[in-house]
Amino acid sequence: MKASTHNAITTLISRSPVLAPCEPDLTAAVEALIATYEHHGKLIACGNGGSAADAEHIVGELMKGFLLPRKLGADWQAKFEAACPASADYFLKNLQGTLPAISLVNAVALGTAFANDQAPDLVFAQQVLGMGNENDTLLAISTSGNSTNVLYALDMARAKGMRTIALTGRSGGKIASEHRADITIRVPEDETYKIQELHLPVYHMLCIAVEQEFFG
Repeated sequence: MKASTHNAITTLISRSPVLAPCEPDLTAAVEALIATYEHHGKLIACGNGGSAADAEHIVGELMKGFLLPRKLGADWQAKFEAACPASADYFLKNLQGTLPAISLVNAVALGTAFANDQAPDLVFAQQVLGMGNENDTLLAISTSGNSTNVLYALDMARAKGMRTIALTGRSGGKIASEHRADITIRVPEDETYKIQELHLPVYHMLCIAVEQEFFG
């Protein structure tokens, strides 16, 4: 891990000292994401309600420049000039390097069809079954730690050999008590909105750290 990557963790703790007890799990989560991207994997995120919005937010920070410009290099210039010369300059000016990530919360047609035909609480698990690979990481967000569809998504990710990270509140719920995730970041709050207020700086830090690692 680069020094600049580790600085993202220390900066988070200095700005939000309440998160200091989470530091070992924060470090483990950053290391897991670095390993994912080093092995050409992707992040898959899921959650319900406000946590669904957080899953989308995370994808937005990873799939384009967050704090860094992520300019594409000469290798991409050569590929663009060979494949689509008329678009090459425009692509190089505007496109940015990515950290591949997808959210499971917006598959409306699939989700409604599967919920109607099969089992609503398996809708995330079905998507992990179809899209998850061994080098991927599932980031499962549940303020209570008890969201059934998130629990099943974690189970499916384990069955597929994926890394798993959970974001929860203080208790961790079933995710923590049943050890459903490899890494569980339990922010020290109990009310849903207060948990969500701490989830935001945590996942911003994760995005900053991996961006520093690969584009810093």
